[in-house]
This record gives sequence, structure tokens and C-alpha cells, in this order.
Amino acid sequence: MRKLSLIALCALAAATLFTSCDTIKRFLNRDLEEEDYSMGELYVDEYVKEVPYVPTPSAEAVRSGNVNALGIEREPGDNEELYNAIQQWMGTPYRYGGNDKNGVDCSAFVGHIYLQVYNRQLHRVANDIQLDADLISKSELREGDVVFFTNSKGRVSHVGIYLKNGLFAHSSTSRGVIISRLDDKYWSKHFYKGGRIR
Repeated sequence: MRKLSLIALCALAAATLFTSCDTIKRFLNRDLEEEDYSMGELYVDEYVKEVPYVPTPSAEAVRSGNVNALGIEREPGDNEELYNAIQQWMGTPYRYGGNDKNGVDCSAFVGHIYLQVYNRQLHRVANDIQLDADLISKSELREGDVVFFTNSKGRVSHVGIYLKNGLFAHSSTSRGVIISRLDDKYWSKHFYKGGRIR
């Protein structure tokens, strides 16, 4: 009888242990799902449906070949290496967490360009790239600065690279890597700060 009670007690303990493991596993999975959702809310730009900016250089600039790799009219002092590096990524689709030409998110795109052109390793997410930069106003922006945007909750959730004349390159949620204008209705409303990488 005592042996039977001991076996029953062991079986009950084993059942409880396995049930507990499943319960713990379900709890951890739920917790991870909630964390992923929170991270997504914090770092992923909201879905922004936009028409990419298409540069329209003057006929004279086109005739003389004074147009860079992105189709933007060249000006003295332009960093051709920056424009060429961005051109290599143009049209790459957006993918949250993506880090290559099969799909790239905004911070990975900026990180690749900075590593290639300026030999600088940046933080991986948009919000943290602020740690690599001195924040500046829109009027202080110059070629190669980063531009930060907030989501509807006021958190920095998107980053791009400023070019010139109000243009910036970024990985847009709806279009992938494109050029946009800072005076676009959405981007103007959500612009937070520029950043000059130290």
C-alpha cells in the first residue's frame, strides 16, 4: 500500500511538473510576444503610404552630366560616395528587423550607409542612434546628418539620412528605400530633430 502511495505521489508530482513547465512556457511565450509588440510599437515607423520624391534636374544639368547617382543635380562639395552608396540600396523593400538587400528597416539602412561611407558603427535602433549624435535643428541640417521622426505616441521611431535641399533617404514602410521630402505632410508633422554623428 505504501509503495502504491509513493508511486501515485511520484506520478502526481511528475504531472504537476510537466503542467507547470507548459504553463511557464506559455507564460514566457506570451511575455515575449508582448515584448515584441512593445518593441515594434517603440521602434517601427507607422505604415506611411507615400509617393517617393522623383528628382527633376534641369535640362542643362542632364545635358552636361551634372547629375549624381540618385538623379539629383550636383552642387560643389557634394559627397558623391554618399549618393552612390544610397543608390545601391534604392528600391530595397522594407522589412522590420531586416538587415540586407532582401529587406531592410530604417535603422539598418542608415547603419549600413554610415559604415560604408563614414566608417562609423551606429546603434541598431532608431531611438538609440540619438546616442551617437549631437541633436540639431532642421535649419542646421547638412548633407550626411541623420533625421529623426516620432510616431503618433511621440517616440522616436524612424531615422533617415539628410541629403540637401530638404531631401532625405530612408527605408519607408510602404516603399522601402526611397528619397522623401522633409516638407511632406507626414514627415513635416513627425520630424523630431536632426542629428550630427560624432
